[in-house]
Amino acid sequence: MSDSSRPFAAIVMGPSGVGKTTTAKGVADRLGWEFAEGDEFHPKANIDKMSAGIPLDDDDRAPWLRSIRDWMSEQSDAGLNCVLTCSALKKRYRDILREARSQVLFIELDAPMDLVGERMAHRKGHYMPTSLLKSQFDTLEPLDAEEGGIIVSVRDTPEKVIDDAVAALEKAGAKPAGCTVA
Repeated sequence: MSDSSRPFAAIVMGPSGVGKTTTAKGVADRLGWEFAEGDEFHPKANIDKMSAGIPLDDDDRAPWLRSIRDWMSEQSDAGLNCVLTCSALKKRYRDILREARSQVLFIELDAPMDLVGERMAHRKGHYMPTSLLKSQFDTLEPLDAEEGGIIVSVRDTPEKVIDDAVAALEKAGAKPAGCTVA
């Protein structure tokens, strides 16, 4: 199967609190694609570590990233496009995700740390403490030109961010569920 005939896997990426879930759910709803919350792929040990205010290291992230990659491949093998959330803070993490048997497109959500911190302070029921936000921004390696993908500012309304993400996917050749590829 050529890359252009494989289903899409859109990964909405960025630091915790930037709006990945809102954006990814909006894209999934708009296009009728499968949705997954990347945080749900974390093993309990990772969640416990982050809940205690301890940043994850590369060894912690490796099995998590492989689980996400494998889920994307399963969706592709079933002929399904998908959109999911994943911080994907470093290029080497994104390289693991690119190994999926899908057309992988990253959508990086961009916002200043103070705006994200403000959002996190008002968020309820999430294990990631605001104290880890700086480590996420310090770790972030923004998408570079060779990686492709798009960067979307989240200073706009959630609807505008979703519109921009859907437009980028459509420009890449993605179609809503139920449409046939010509």
